[in-house]
Amino acid sequence: MADFLGWSPRSVRWLWVVGTLLTGVAPGIVAYTVLAIVMPADGSRGSGFQLEDHRRQ
Repeated sequence: MADFLGWSPRSVRWLWVVGTLLTGVAPGIVAYTVLAIVMPADGSRGSGFQLEDHRRQ
């Protein structure tokens, strides 16, 4: 997520923690768990979504 947004991973994690605390803890924990399972690990981009593939030339 941080790589896609061009942000540092630390800032995305802090925003996630703050958002989780502000919206009730359970939704943030569930979403984090789902994303940890679904998103590929760093360096395994393979044939995933690439923003550059869908920009107009």
